[in-house]
Formats: sequence, C-alpha cells, structure tokens
Amino acid sequence: QVQLVESGGGLVQPGGSLRLSCAASTFTFSSYRMNWYRQAPGKERELVATITSAGAYTNYANSVKGRFTISRDNAKKTVYLQMNNLKPEDTAVYYCNARSDTEGVYWGQGTQVTVSS
Repeated sequence: QVQLVESGGGLVQPGGSLRLSCAASTFTFSSYRMNWYRQAPGKERELVATITSAGAYTNYANSVKGRFTISRDNAKKTVYLQMNNLKPEDTAVYYCNARSDTEGVYWGQGTQVTVSS
C-alpha cells in the first residue's frame, strides 16, 4: 500500500508563488510516474503536470505551462510542484498521484490552493 501526503497549499495573492510537496511511503517510489492533478469547485479533475520515474520527461497542461514546474527527488521519495505567477483560476484542490503499470495507482488526500486578493 502506497501512502501519499501532500503539503504546501494555502492562500496566496495573484502573482504569488507556492511550492507543493508530496511525500510517498514506498520503497519503490522511483518506479512510479508521478502526477499532479487539480479539481476546482464544480469542475472535473484535470491533469496539471507529470514526471516520469527517473525525472527525464515532464509534461504540463497548457494552462500552467511556463508557470509551474514539476520535479522529484527519488532519494527523498518526494515530488514537488513549484507554482509561480499564480492566478485566481489556479484555485483548486491539488492532488498527488502515483502511477505504475505493475504496482497500481494511488492518490493523496489533496491540498487546497486559493489564489485571491
């Protein structure tokens, strides 16, 4: 069983920055592709960013490209989402997701990000 614990959410003004972290409790963290999703009120959950198991490849939703950066530290079993130049439309609950073809899919409990003046 994999447990994912997100942290780093909060209230920030437009144009501000936040760094989300997701710590995993698994010895095979380095075998998982890691993703950040978000879900705003009344909207479907959407994929924001993804990073491959070794960190060689990343991909982003068009809405966050150039503002958000996903990274991982396999030694610390942690994935990060650096969010810069935040906008009110980035307000959502952000979820960490771990995906492996052989070991399954796991979700964190989510962390609230609110962008408001």
